[in-house]
Amino acid sequence: MNTAVIVDAVRSPMAKGKAAKGDKPGGALSTLHPVELLGQVFTQLLARNDFDPGLVDDVITGCVSQVGEQSGPVGRWAWLAAGLPEHVPSTTVHRACGSSQQAADFAAQGVIAGAYDIVIASGVESMSRIPMGSARIGQDPFGPTVATRYAPGLVPQGVSAELIAARWGFTRRDLDEYSARSHARAAASDFKSEIVGVHVEDGEERRHVDSDETIRPQTSADSLESLRPSFETAEMSERFPEIRWKITAGNSSQLTDGAAAVLIMSEAKAAELGLTPRARFHAFAVAGDDPITMLTGPIPATEKVLSRAGLAIGDIDHYEVNEAFAPVPMAWRHHFDADEARLNPRGGAIALGHPLGASGARLLTTMLYGLEQTGGRYGLQTMCEAGGMANATVIERL
Repeated sequence: MNTAVIVDAVRSPMAKGKAAKGDKPGGALSTLHPVELLGQVFTQLLARNDFDPGLVDDVITGCVSQVGEQSGPVGRWAWLAAGLPEHVPSTTVHRACGSSQQAADFAAQGVIAGAYDIVIASGVESMSRIPMGSARIGQDPFGPTVATRYAPGLVPQGVSAELIAARWGFTRRDLDEYSARSHARAAASDFKSEIVGVHVEDGEERRHVDSDETIRPQTSADSLESLRPSFETAEMSERFPEIRWKITAGNSSQLTDGAAAVLIMSEAKAAELGLTPRARFHAFAVAGDDPITMLTGPIPATEKVLSRAGLAIGDIDHYEVNEAFAPVPMAWRHHFDADEARLNPRGGAIALGHPLGASGARLLTTMLYGLEQTGGRYGLQTMCEAGGMANATVIERL
């Protein structure tokens, strides 16, 4: 069996995305086409590693809203925009918020199976230019049978987060304190090594963006207290009387523009090219859970991946549990009695944002650098995904 290793991983800065209703302007990357954004990340990933890019067997790219400027094989267009060899193919993966984590898992699994020697796993999402939900405007993605099975109906993810908070007994203060800690941890972290700067042309102005603009170091639980719940409606209040509405913009992930890419090889190919592996893939798992609660999938996915890895939760040095909403990592930590200090120690999507299709590769990148900076051995990454699904991946630093 081949060993799949990570040779390098980089991400763009995380930039503020336009609000879903379009009532706020986008951030530093909002004028940049998503193909150009990912293309620049590809260019810099390959510039850091001395080998012929024509040796890449495939480019697997995660993207959620595959419409408009992100329609078609967005990774293919980004590869060509970077001026890279035409004979290298690409495919686009959609597993909701875990799309680029799944891209990395597919890439590593292809290497292990012997189908690939070198793969780039990546993700991109411009939430400024392609607002969340664009792919299903005016459409019914569920169909009548699913609607009947889950009558009186599936719910928005924010309502799912409310149900989790109610089930685990989290107070509004608990959620806001967790969220403030995410910003504080991100503000205290050194992301310079993992971020590659992006050039943006805005009319005649040319800017170089090389730092995250989503982190708010001054955030406190007290400052978040004034925000109003985002998902409270009369219909949902009647349906779920147990909810005491707590989910706000402050304890949810931010709408963000971003891209990330991971260079994955067989260990033998890396040695042949004189490249030094930084981590190896240790285990993979996917799982499904109740699509009403929806965001609890990381719990069974983690149980499955730990079993496959032959590890206990205490063996893991760094946990990345995507902060789609504060109750998600909080419930995960409570279920496993995991060390709070190891959970998203560099902050998460509440501080850094959640550029849907790019988040899986972004979390993997951040976890790799976090393990290297602390000397940790094992890292576990898991993502909640629409429909009650989740990915879980364990890597081992080398």
